[in-house]
Amino acid sequence: MDLTLLIKVVIMGIVEGLTEFLPISSTGHLILAGSLLNFTGEKVKVFEIVIQAGAMLAVCWEYRVKIARVILDFRTDIAARRFVVNLLIAFLPAVLLGLAFGKAIKAHLFKPVPVALAFIVGAFIIIIIERRHRRVVYSRVDSVDDMSALDALKVGLAQCFALIPGTSRSGATIIGAMAFGLSRQAATEFSFFLAIPTLFGATVYSLYKERALLSLADLPMFGLGALSAFFSAFLCVRWLLRYISSHDFMVFAWYRIIFGLIILVTALTGWVQWAE
Repeated sequence: MDLTLLIKVVIMGIVEGLTEFLPISSTGHLILAGSLLNFTGEKVKVFEIVIQAGAMLAVCWEYRVKIARVILDFRTDIAARRFVVNLLIAFLPAVLLGLAFGKAIKAHLFKPVPVALAFIVGAFIIIIIERRHRRVVYSRVDSVDDMSALDALKVGLAQCFALIPGTSRSGATIIGAMAFGLSRQAATEFSFFLAIPTLFGATVYSLYKERALLSLADLPMFGLGALSAFFSAFLCVRWLLRYISSHDFMVFAWYRIIFGLIILVTALTGWVQWAE
């Protein structure tokens, strides 16, 4: 792997890790970063999905105690079984829609202008939900352990909107969960946990589906990208958990609007030749 490719791989991994768990769309940032770096193509699309596994492992490490407790107590503890069932319920809707419409989404929406529009629309949804959330005296669900199967299904349906690049998986699940009555802390933590089956499933499926494109020579590129994503995601998760204890998500909404407008202006004026 030459130095130029190494730098691009590390940058993409860092972008993935810093954006995966924030409500600003990791997919959108990867599409745009890849376009700026001239790092595109079918193999790169697989790379972008696989390095999400690195970010997912950061969540596994951060919540290793709870994950271990759930695994060990699964047979004997009703709460542990309910938690796992809720994750499966929330995981399935996006899987089914992704399998049904994945090709059409990749063909028409994995482009800078649709991504920019999704950034802006998503920002206004965050603003609306946050303003409504400020008027709520108390949340109906304060912990992920108190969620019902219906709560999990609602969050799972919200995650389906993240199939649109630029929407943000974290944004859809966190803001959707808050709209359905979860506290900011519970919504954020459930979004983190939901990332585990979602990103792991996407990685395995992508590797299997595109196996003809890949070879052993790609292992260093994929491994370095995943490692970069792990470390940057770990720092981001730690920071976000502290941030939400005393802040809302409005700053991310304004970031999305500004970032989306920059992409639209540069794309429509031709100042930047975004690759599709």
